[in-house]
Amino acid sequence: FGEALVCLMQCQCTAAVSPMQAPKPAAAGAAASSAAPAASSPNGSKATAAAAPGSVVDNHHAALLALVAEQLGCGAEDIVDFELNLCDVQPGVLGGAAEEFVFVGRLDNLASCYTALEALIDSCKSAEDLANEPAVRAVAMFDHEEVGSDSAQGAGGPVMRDTITRVARLLAQGEEGSIERTLRQSFLISADMAHALHPNYTDKHDPLHAPVFQGGLVLKHNSNQRYATNAISAALFREVGRRAGVPVQEFCVRNDVPCGSTIGPILAHNLGCRTVDVGMPQL
Repeated sequence: FGEALVCLMQCQCTAAVSPMQAPKPAAAGAAASSAAPAASSPNGSKATAAAAPGSVVDNHHAALLALVAEQLGCGAEDIVDFELNLCDVQPGVLGGAAEEFVFVGRLDNLASCYTALEALIDSCKSAEDLANEPAVRAVAMFDHEEVGSDSAQGAGGPVMRDTITRVARLLAQGEEGSIERTLRQSFLISADMAHALHPNYTDKHDPLHAPVFQGGLVLKHNSNQRYATNAISAALFREVGRRAGVPVQEFCVRNDVPCGSTIGPILAHNLGCRTVDVGMPQL
């Protein structure tokens, strides 16, 4: 696999930052008219209207600040600002006649993130596992995949190239061309989920490219470069599957059906290394 093996995971996260004071949301404005208590800290101090205009206390409802302060173990007046995202906390369950299915939110793409991290840990359990390893094993998980990846911490940002540059430069002791050779000899796996054949919408798949459950990992192809897989990277991945005893199936979206994308093409464009798009089938 050359000098580096990099598995790229996609993980959704949203954030918003504004340098200007924004108006309160309508819901917060309506709630403000209620008799909600002022946010208080664990020591009993309260966040009141005495806070400076434009401060976090002025911009958010007192009840919300109280909840955040309680979780952080500080006073509401000590919070400079925050970013919060709501998520479903309902736990996943097993289902199906033999409990062969997993029903849970955010499989796309926490499933790939989890399995990649577990695989990396399992491959490095002892010093002997790395004693004769000529490559660098790595897993990268990015924010903002569902909103375009163009952020400082998204796949479209500089963090991936910067990391590889610093590691390659250190290991090669500054040798000329070491970074370029590292990128050319690397193999990048963009692991997202894949569209399994849905029994209620079988007409959405090409009959010869319809991934099924328990059919193996899915190699994803698209001539419009919505996926970064090409003949070379696909052949390499099939060989990896053969050696590991893992079956591989192929997927190519019908040419009259829109195709989503992944961070694979983004990273392949920014790094110039061999890239393959793969995934686990899901409905």
